[in-house]
Amino acid sequence: MKVLAIDDQQLVLLPLQKRLIELGYDVKIETKGKDGIETYNSYQPDLVIVDVNMPDISGLDVVKHIRITKKAQTPIMVLSGDTKDETITEGFELGIDDYMKKPLSLNEISARVKRLIGAPKVVSAVEKSDVMIQQRCVGVVIPCYNEEERLLSDEFLSYIDKNSGYHLCFVNDGSKDNTLKVLKELQKGREDFITVYDCEKNGGKAEAVRLGMLHMAKKADLDYIGFLDADLSTDLSDFDDLVKTIETSNFKIVSGSRISRMGANITKESARKIISLTINFIIRKILKMDFKDTQCGAKIFSKDVIEVAFKDKFVTQWIFDVEIFKRMSQHFGLKQAKALLCEQPLKRWIHADGSKLSMKDSVKIVMQLAQIAWVYRGKSSKKDIKLEKVNFELN
Repeated sequence: MKVLAIDDQQLVLLPLQKRLIELGYDVKIETKGKDGIETYNSYQPDLVIVDVNMPDISGLDVVKHIRITKKAQTPIMVLSGDTKDETITEGFELGIDDYMKKPLSLNEISARVKRLIGAPKVVSAVEKSDVMIQQRCVGVVIPCYNEEERLLSDEFLSYIDKNSGYHLCFVNDGSKDNTLKVLKELQKGREDFITVYDCEKNGGKAEAVRLGMLHMAKKADLDYIGFLDADLSTDLSDFDDLVKTIETSNFKIVSGSRISRMGANITKESARKIISLTINFIIRKILKMDFKDTQCGAKIFSKDVIEVAFKDKFVTQWIFDVEIFKRMSQHFGLKQAKALLCEQPLKRWIHADGSKLSMKDSVKIVMQLAQIAWVYRGKSSKKDIKLEKVNFELN
C-alpha cells in the first residue's frame, strides 16, 4: 500500500514517513505542492496526506488537482495546523476524507491511515509511538567550547527522538578538546535533525551563537530559532515552554528568566547571585526596560527578527543578549520593542559545575556594559525620535 505525504516542513514529514514504513506501508514524501502533484501522477498512491499552508501551491490546490483535474477518488487526509472553520469546510466540500489538526500523535495518524486504506498485507510488530507531530518547527543553536566532558548527548538525542519539529545546531567554537568528535558522533544517523557547525578558531560564545543563528535562518522549514546552553542548565522541556509562548502570541522574542519563585527549581551560587543583581540593575538602566534577567542562556526568536538581532557582529563577548535587546529597541522603537519582548520564568535552572564564568569576570562584564552604552549611545530609532519631537512640540 502506497502513501504520498506532502508538507513544506521536512521535520514533520520525516518522523511520519519513518513510522508508516515501520508499519509496512510504502511511503514517498514531498516538500513542495507542485512536486507533490507530479509524484501523485507517477506514483499513483493509495492515500495522500497533505498540509494546507504551503508556499508554492496550497494543499487545497493539491486536493483540487486530484478531485477535479484527475477526477480521482484517492483517499485524502489533510494534516494541518490550520484550524479555521472555513478552511476545514472547504476541504470537505472538495472531497477530502479526513482532517487532522496538529499537534497530534503518530499513533492517532497511524490509526486513521489504517481506517481509511487498511493495514498492509505484511504487518510489522511495532510498539506504540510517543512522538507528537507538532504544528511548528524549531531550530535550536547550542554553542560548544571544550564541552567533551559536559555534553549531555543522551538527553539531546532522547528529546529530538520523542519531539518532532526540532532541529539542533551544535556550534563547535574552536574547541581544543574532542568536542567536535563528540558532536559528529551525536549527529551520525540523525543528519536531518542535527547540524554541526564548525568554527576553526575560537571566537567566543557571542560569535558562535550569531553564526549558528544566521546559519539556521537559511532553513526554509523553520518557524522559530533559539539558543540554549550546552550544559542544559535550562532543560529542553522548559525551552519548549518558551516555544509554546511565542507560537501562541505576538511576541518576537521570548527569553527565559531565572527568577526564584514557588514551585521552581532555581539554584545559583550565592556570590554569583549578588553580582547578578548588581549587574542587572545596570542593564535595566542601559536598556530602559524592566528586565529581571537578560543573561539566561535560553531564548527563542521569531524568524523575521533574526537579521535585526544577529546580522552584525556583537561588540561584547558575554553580554551580547543586552545588545540584542538594544538592537530591537533601535529598530522598532522602545515602546514597540517592549511589546515584542517577553520574559518568561523558568521552572528549572541549575548552575552547572565547570561554568566558564568566574567571579573575576564580573569586572569585565561591567566594563563591557560601559562599552555597550558607549557604542549604542544616541542611536534612537526614527519612531522614538518622532515621538520625542511630538512631545517637545506639545510642551
